[in-house]
Amino acid sequence: MSVLVSGSIAIDNVKTQKASQENLLGGSASYAAIAASFYAPSHIVGVVGHDFPEEHLELLKSRDINLDGIEFSKGETFRWTGEYMEDMNDRETLEVALNVLESWKPAVADSQKGAKINLLANAHPMNQHDVIDQVEGGPAFTIADTMDLWIQISRDDLERLLKRIDLLVLNDSEAKLMMDTSNIVAAGKALREMGPKYVIVKKGEHGAMLFGENDFFTCPAFPLHDVFDPTGAGDTFIGGAAGYLASLGKDEFSFDDLTSAIARGTILASYTCESFSTHALQELQKEEFEGRLATFRKYCKFD
Repeated sequence: MSVLVSGSIAIDNVKTQKASQENLLGGSASYAAIAASFYAPSHIVGVVGHDFPEEHLELLKSRDINLDGIEFSKGETFRWTGEYMEDMNDRETLEVALNVLESWKPAVADSQKGAKINLLANAHPMNQHDVIDQVEGGPAFTIADTMDLWIQISRDDLERLLKRIDLLVLNDSEAKLMMDTSNIVAAGKALREMGPKYVIVKKGEHGAMLFGENDFFTCPAFPLHDVFDPTGAGDTFIGGAAGYLASLGKDEFSFDDLTSAIARGTILASYTCESFSTHALQELQKEEFEGRLATFRKYCKFD
């Protein structure tokens, strides 16, 4: 089984208190597709401009990611510039240029429509609806990531989306905003009642929560001694989880399948945090990953 990933493809300029780097591969779909490819064949749907570095395309190709859904526009690629404070939970967006992303209409290629997992990485809800419309009746499981901006400016579209997906992913502050509550657990349960079978609430360095109809699961983030750049960690997390689900080869997934997927997405996200962009993730070997997963399993075990 394969994963269809749609969302933004970007050029990032990132500054931390330790270093800075420009013209990095960024975007929700980029991180998610690379993470998913660790477990399963992946497809990407997005748009780039004439200035998109060839080296980034070569990286995606090297992961055997199907690029037939990428639109190559004459404009400039979506760009994001940000700076992280000493506390990596705090960052400032210095500049955003939507460029070709502003008028983008997703177009899923015929070669991509056989994917069984549909991962709608963070993007405008109408873009996410467009992708569902193009693959309706195909994927066995649809996942959607969202953010506070869409909750604030496109809530009606987002609420309609919740009725069309199996799993919603958002962070804790967004869940509270969406449900107008200060209680994460209450927010997670209320969001699930709006349509999706499952809801994942991300809590950054504190891990993630999974809500099912009558089940609940939580796990911490993998403890890192040093966080270099957390950009894209959330996208890596859900991309890795989607890839793992696809690797199971099922048409339906149990709550236990989702918990296992979360653990693996958590480990992949930890590698993203250890370098700029996808640098650590793209060099990751299976043996190293399995070693960290085993350590994580030991950390979370108790009698």
